[in-house]
Amino acid sequence: MIRKAKPESSPQPELPANTIYLNRELSQLAFNRRVLAQAEDASVPLLERLRYLCICSSNLDEFFEVRIASLLANRIEGENIDPPELRAALERTSAECHRIVTRQYQLLNEEILPQLARNGVHLLRHEDRNEAQRAWVKHYFEQNVRPLLTPIGLDPAHPFPQVHNKSLNFIIELSGKDAFGRGTAVVIVKAPRVLPRVIKLPANLSPKGSCSFCLLSSVIHAHIADLFPGREIIAYSQFRVTRNSDLWVDEEEVKNLRQALETELQSRQFGVAVRLEVASNCPAHLADFLLNQFNIERNRLYAVQGPVNMVRLSEIVNLVDLPDLRFPPFSPTLPPHLANESIFAALDRKDVLLHHPFQSFQPVVDFIRSAAHDPKVLAIKQTIYRTGMNSDLMEALIYAAQHGKEVTVIVELMARFDEEANINWAVKLEQAGAQVVYGVVGLKTHAKLALVIRSEERGLRFYAHLGTGNYHPNTTKFYTDFGLLTSNQELTAEVNEVFIHLTSLTKPRSLSHLWLAPFSLQKEIIRAIRNEAQIAREGRPARIIAKMNALLDESVIRALYAASADGVKIDLIVRGACALRPGVRGLSENIKVRSIIGRYLEHSRIYYFRNDLAHDVYLASADWMNRNLFRRIEVAFPVLDKTLKKRVISEGLNPYLKDNTHSWHLDVNGGYTLKKPRSKAQSFNAQQHLMTTLGIPATPPDE
Repeated sequence: MIRKAKPESSPQPELPANTIYLNRELSQLAFNRRVLAQAEDASVPLLERLRYLCICSSNLDEFFEVRIASLLANRIEGENIDPPELRAALERTSAECHRIVTRQYQLLNEEILPQLARNGVHLLRHEDRNEAQRAWVKHYFEQNVRPLLTPIGLDPAHPFPQVHNKSLNFIIELSGKDAFGRGTAVVIVKAPRVLPRVIKLPANLSPKGSCSFCLLSSVIHAHIADLFPGREIIAYSQFRVTRNSDLWVDEEEVKNLRQALETELQSRQFGVAVRLEVASNCPAHLADFLLNQFNIERNRLYAVQGPVNMVRLSEIVNLVDLPDLRFPPFSPTLPPHLANESIFAALDRKDVLLHHPFQSFQPVVDFIRSAAHDPKVLAIKQTIYRTGMNSDLMEALIYAAQHGKEVTVIVELMARFDEEANINWAVKLEQAGAQVVYGVVGLKTHAKLALVIRSEERGLRFYAHLGTGNYHPNTTKFYTDFGLLTSNQELTAEVNEVFIHLTSLTKPRSLSHLWLAPFSLQKEIIRAIRNEAQIAREGRPARIIAKMNALLDESVIRALYAASADGVKIDLIVRGACALRPGVRGLSENIKVRSIIGRYLEHSRIYYFRNDLAHDVYLASADWMNRNLFRRIEVAFPVLDKTLKKRVISEGLNPYLKDNTHSWHLDVNGGYTLKKPRSKAQSFNAQQHLMTTLGIPATPPDE
């Protein structure tokens, strides 16, 4: 057990906040730079490089939709931030965003598209298409595109139309007069959202062994003049607007959160505009017209050398069947002892630790599915944060409810960008007879928990799954996460207490094993950090290793600084934004921060404390961010089985500390440097190691 720490012996230096903390937005953009570096890496298969480029664009979209929108909201409301500080933050982030976007399109046009063409994958502009291809595109336009287009000529009777968030649109300037003799010069054309953005040409229109594509924007560009017979097009450009996508409902006022959210979802597409993207050849006066229309400042205008929505190019990755241009296929393994007996019999013998995606998520699906069909199972309880539109887990819960089992599902309706899917599942579950609860007002339910209550000869028995990731069929294949299947009756009883807390809204009982946010999680993290500091002050080895997606909570960072000053050796594996500044003399010189960017998205949250060789290991749903520790329902849970604890250390921590191929090290100034091996023979890739050697006997971290 972690002891109560004595007061710190080494006071922290009194430094300004902007000195001891790194800027959140710039740190988040630095993460996107590391993703972009994967697209730049010539050793990465070509289609995967294109995928990384699209991920970089998607990340930037969300950065504007959430972070920039949040900064601008502060400016509008005049709260929480000093105007000069806000202005400086916007200027710094704007400059970095422009640099990233410039590099993206340079990489696309100068490296990735030409190399794809050399490998028989052609993205054809109008000028690149031969006569047969142009004829096919013209026919496609006439049959599939033109009937769906509705040009809007702007005049007092036709004001500027509503433009959806991140939709493809065109602005056209015409000469002459319209059919009624008036000089309506500007027309807006919205690309129908039902049409694919990437169009594959028939095989007979491409050289043998190759495939050809064109973009919807290119098809419309080529034939846009056909929409305006008798008038000349003076200028035109594609454009795309990014809007504030944070949903807000007054949870204290609404009587039905789901209905209120359904209404709010309809308005998300038309939130405050925060970014404008146009083609690089867009005339300045048309760009100015759009900026004025959307009330966007010029530094948030992006004139790009290619499609305004680079994310759509990921469709090429999905449509091209060239294995040599992809990562080698990988099939996850299954724990062998689960194959020969029921999941409940297996868990009665010992806990099961699953490390995704290296190990299959199927045992978790089988756990819920078996519970749904097992006549001895009386009740199933589960939290849902992200699960996707199609889910075997949700279907199993629906089946269980329909067949008389007590099914309780905590559905988080405010899971960003998954709200619609979660609402749909909530409706289906309610219709099947499940008890659906929408969490706690004002707090997102982010914990990943499932509980099965089974009637056995020895009485009611609890079985549980606790995880670091979502119950989503796709992300489990591409995100690294841990999941624990357990029949430990102390631990599972506490899981049940959490569910009772969430449904009844009563204060949870004192929990011996689980750290629960917003009540105890931050306090326990800081207590564990201070315990290591006390051990160090007493002259014994002290060590902390923590792996997470983001580190931003100031109280936790200050505790880490204090522990560093007391001599605790601290290694932090932080994939994304990190506000902690490592390597500051007298403050953080014992702290190292690294970020791993590889084939899979690092998503596991692991907290390790040496604690005088007790080797305390916690897995969690929470990053060390203020929102996770105080504005969400989160759970950190201990790994109690010594063998499984060693596995977490040897699979989830040690390989990442050894990685010298995908490990980026954070310096004192907030910059990241990719660690490189001295020779190929000395290279070590943590994710590749886990793919090839999962199950190797584990050891605690090196002392």
